Amino acid sequence: MSGPRASRTCSGSDEASNFRSPLGTRLREPLTQARFQQQFGGPEQDPELPEEPSLPWLCRLWSSLVRACSWPGAWRLLLARLPPLRWLPRYRWRAWLLGDAVAGVTVGVVHVPQGMAFALLTSVPPVFGLYTSFFPVLIYSLLGTGRHLSTGTFAVLSLMTGSAVERLVPEPLAGNLSGHEREQLEAQRVGAAAAMAFASGALLLGMFALQLGVLSTFLSEPVVKALTSGAALHVLVSQLPSLLGLSLPRQIGYFSLFKTLAAVLTALPQSSPAEMTISALSLALLVPVKELNVRFRDRLPTPIPGEVVMVLLASVLCFTSSLDTRYNVQVVGLLPGGFPQPLLPDLADLHRILADSLPIALVTFAVSTSLASIYADKYSYTVDPNQELLAHGVSNLISSLFSCFPNSATLATTSLLVDAGGNTQLAGLFSCVVVMSVVLWLRHFFYYLPKAVLACINITSMRQMFFQMQELPRLWHVSRMDFSVWMVTWVAVVTLNVDLGLAVGVVFSMMMVVCRTQRVQCLVLGLAEGTELYRPLRESHKLLQVPGLCILSYPTPLYFGTRGQLRHNLEWHLRLGERGKESAKPGGLPGAVAEPVRVVILDFSGVTFADAAGAREVAQLASRCQDAGIYLLLAQCNALVLETLTRAGLLDTVTPGQLFVSVQDAAAHALERLELSGPKICTVWV
Repeated sequence: MSGPRASRTCSGSDEASNFRSPLGTRLREPLTQARFQQQFGGPEQDPELPEEPSLPWLCRLWSSLVRACSWPGAWRLLLARLPPLRWLPRYRWRAWLLGDAVAGVTVGVVHVPQGMAFALLTSVPPVFGLYTSFFPVLIYSLLGTGRHLSTGTFAVLSLMTGSAVERLVPEPLAGNLSGHEREQLEAQRVGAAAAMAFASGALLLGMFALQLGVLSTFLSEPVVKALTSGAALHVLVSQLPSLLGLSLPRQIGYFSLFKTLAAVLTALPQSSPAEMTISALSLALLVPVKELNVRFRDRLPTPIPGEVVMVLLASVLCFTSSLDTRYNVQVVGLLPGGFPQPLLPDLADLHRILADSLPIALVTFAVSTSLASIYADKYSYTVDPNQELLAHGVSNLISSLFSCFPNSATLATTSLLVDAGGNTQLAGLFSCVVVMSVVLWLRHFFYYLPKAVLACINITSMRQMFFQMQELPRLWHVSRMDFSVWMVTWVAVVTLNVDLGLAVGVVFSMMMVVCRTQRVQCLVLGLAEGTELYRPLRESHKLLQVPGLCILSYPTPLYFGTRGQLRHNLEWHLRLGERGKESAKPGGLPGAVAEPVRVVILDFSGVTFADAAGAREVAQLASRCQDAGIYLLLAQCNALVLETLTRAGLLDTVTPGQLFVSVQDAAAHALERLELSGPKICTVWV
């Protein structure tokens, strides 16, 4: 008997007792595919209008639009595209309103310092971080399906946008810009950041139009977590000059992290003692408060707003001590009042903007969808990935008209929203009220806020991303493949840059999936004594094999990349190149001769799809088996695979009577052909 290992076999009718049927059963005849369809019917066909195939495609499109524009169709479309129409009528005002209000105000209070901090990371003035913490949050509350998702400024996107802005609008090499020149440079950078938000929003809307929400399945959890963890390290290093009071040009391109470290170490003797002291005191307050919020989240009624306390203390200290004039400490300065007028961004360099906006759009979609799915699974509701594309696309597109930079869901504020008791998207409206109050009436209180404090807020907001590395030992224990994907993505993000690291991670993740299909082994099945169950021989040494019968299970898709593996496995197990030659039985005595295979059963239950190359390979192997005198049976082919095999010419060699609905049916037919008394196919009485 063929196979990679010796196993227990049975021969002749004397061992019929080895194939006893289970008790309480009713015997039946083996079912082929044709007989199964005669008794139970074929697959149900979708109802179609008889004249539909003959209509031109424009007519069919018009008819579908007419059906969608009917009153019921329009209402269904409105419900799908405006989620508040679904959840607002079912809103539990007494149970949820207080939690949404407290959570919204808490998140809004944190949005103010974080928005200004991430604006500096984007290389734009701090006030534009407040705008980005208002408009996108308002729009997502109306269009998003993530009930616990908090949107706004996100450190990873700010880092990617800032690098692109520095490349599109570089600072003159001469330096020492006048006040007017500095204003012009900032205006150009604000325009570039808004143009990138416009382009990324347009790309997300294009993905929505093509219904590409399914792409979220290709962004695996190791890729997303490694991306955000590596980007957090970039944020930490990029904030070192602000922590130390150094005026250094921003490093962009490949190996920018190491270039920034080298520049900081070189300029370390010129650090500002005052700003270093402010940074040390800020970190000494913010880090313990973050830990307290995490460790006592169940006991605290609402998280401690450490960022707000730090902003107030630092502003009062700088004002009373005149740190900005006495020690040249950089402060935020006067924030302009009100919101900007809507203005279309300058798209003159659209080709360069699109190249940088594509990875930003992908990161927006990946982080937002994965974060929304995590909390949707936790609180038992569903998230529509295509609607998320629409929500974030419209959010970026419209907010870009108000000089906002790219935005997405944020890890820190989403966790804060959940811990503070948020229940629905209504919390976002309360957050917008807080930010609007700061922009309209409270902006003067941030004049003396040191920029070093904002850098500390940037660093401490990365806490969750840094602690994602704690999952690596567990990931190594669960899956070495996923661990490899995590490490390769993280190394690529850290050494190269965020957008290229994302591309490397996605490509490597898909390569690992392909490699897994290449490494799948063809399993030899044996019979469990006293049952009609066939299991892989390597699972137990007590499984039985019938002389002359070989049952092979191929648990992988059959396509151009795996057809060679299928051919090699069948040639080895069936010895197609050794027919007529005496060969020693594997694992047997030197003089033993393996009994040739007369019947082979291919279990295709694990073949989810087959392409043309794989189907032609099966047809050719069937022809080779026929020439070698081997009777081939196929079991448990799904309808699509069977249709592909039929079109490839399988039925020129194999008859419909050789196609069975299960391995048990095929084995019963094979035993009859081998004239052995075997297990009858039975139905268990319940």
